[in-house]
Amino acid sequence: MRWSGEEGGATLPVGQVDPAVLGALLHRHGWRRRGGAAGRYARWTPPGAVGSGTSLLVPENRAYPDCEDLLGEALTALARSAAPCAREVLLSLAVPSDEVRWWREVPEGPLGTASWNEQEQLRGAAHRMLLAGALAVRGPAGYHGARHRRQALASLADVLAGPGPDGRLTAFVPVASGRPAVVRLYEALNAVRDAVDYQRATGGMEAFDAAVRAGVSRELTESVIALVHGTEGVRIALEWAPAAGVPTGCAPRPEPVEFSPGDLPALRAAGARYLSVEPSVPVRITGAVVRLRRSGPGGPGVVRLRVLAGAEVPHVRMELDEEAYRIAGHAHLVGLPIRVVGRLESRGGFRRLSQARDVTPVQVDDAERDRLMKSLQENLDFFEEACGSEADPATD
Repeated sequence: MRWSGEEGGATLPVGQVDPAVLGALLHRHGWRRRGGAAGRYARWTPPGAVGSGTSLLVPENRAYPDCEDLLGEALTALARSAAPCAREVLLSLAVPSDEVRWWREVPEGPLGTASWNEQEQLRGAAHRMLLAGALAVRGPAGYHGARHRRQALASLADVLAGPGPDGRLTAFVPVASGRPAVVRLYEALNAVRDAVDYQRATGGMEAFDAAVRAGVSRELTESVIALVHGTEGVRIALEWAPAAGVPTGCAPRPEPVEFSPGDLPALRAAGARYLSVEPSVPVRITGAVVRLRRSGPGGPGVVRLRVLAGAEVPHVRMELDEEAYRIAGHAHLVGLPIRVVGRLESRGGFRRLSQARDVTPVQVDDAERDRLMKSLQENLDFFEEACGSEADPATD
């Protein structure tokens, strides 16, 4: 995700602009319609403008004779405007995007400014929340850990975000690549709000268990906790791209979802619950050995694999008996991956394989073998028998 306030400066072709979409975006971002010729064009003024403030003439549709000229003048005026809302309109026109907005109620600094730490906390929590939505697209889970993380991050690579008025942060999520994540986030935020209300009213946690099917996870509850911490309350709002329409099953204008410090105990309890109950997963992994360690010249050792197939995590660690460790070491030296059966443990984020067995070298084509050998030569410092040293710590 690009959390940036800068754009490349590309000009949006007038022929690609739908006047109806432009009007909808102006209305969304606080512009006011102040007359015009009914059925032909409308006059729009920016938020806060009074009297003879800057205005845009936007045709109702492309049937209006001067449509191209008016749209060109409107886009030029928006590009020259210093108002943040003008830039947001241009962003949504250039790339049809669903918008996610976050507000945090915190004490303001001098002249309405926000502290650096406050902005960093807001951006970090927002990033984690979008990632939780993208992870939920891959399937329901109370705790995702390292699973599917690369794919989820890749689906959000084109998100643009920047600060807005009133201390808010807005993310523009392209419909083409990110709408599934926004839809899941919409469902999950409402489900977690309902589950928190149920827990606060009854003391029961059952609603959090059911909410997993709607995309709620430890990752989402942790992002909400990070967002709420140190505030008097937060609000999250979603708005769909006018050019793409409303997703099936979603409200045309979703109500903002709000959380307060009083929700934190329920959210923390839910996160702990999700972490403790997510089961281990039986897997059959193919991977390239990238590290070997054991405390002596013989006996069992610890092996780290770069996963090639069989699990949606980048790396796993496992402890192997002496014979399996020897097989893994030989396979690594000749540039072959290995295949191993075991259980991917939720403890540690699904980065550890327990009950590892049936370690077998896997034949690969020459090109893949050359690539693995090159990787070995470039990373010899990671290949260690380390006789007489301590084994790797449990963390990656």
